[in-house]
Amino acid sequence: MRAVKASVSKSLPIGSVLPTCDNSGAKMLRITGVKGYKTVKGQIASAGVGDMVLASVIKGKPDIRKQQVFAVIVRQKKEYKRPDGTRIKFADNSAMVLKDEKGNPKGTIVKGAVAKEACERWPGVAKIASIIV
Repeated sequence: MRAVKASVSKSLPIGSVLPTCDNSGAKMLRITGVKGYKTVKGQIASAGVGDMVLASVIKGKPDIRKQQVFAVIVRQKKEYKRPDGTRIKFADNSAMVLKDEKGNPKGTIVKGAVAKEACERWPGVAKIASIIV
């Protein structure tokens, strides 16, 4: 996992429900934790594009439902700023399910665009992304 150059706003707090954009079998995820996020007492951890989260599958195939999985946020509605000054936002929030903590994706096909920040940080995600914005 590498650092992200853009100043990504963390707009998805714990408890957020977001759809997946791959063919892993999961349809909807609920964020239960954010890897590497430090907070003070009483503050809720939140995630943005390129962050790895721990999520529970709340909708999908019966064999994967009610399981804790790792996922990477690949799109978010809240706009964020890139180092060259451009601002970018997507039409929806979305995540990709991972096999393990190393960043290997569980699915083989990605529907829709994937943010450049997520691809820079996770090379496994970049391999199967069809559109990188």
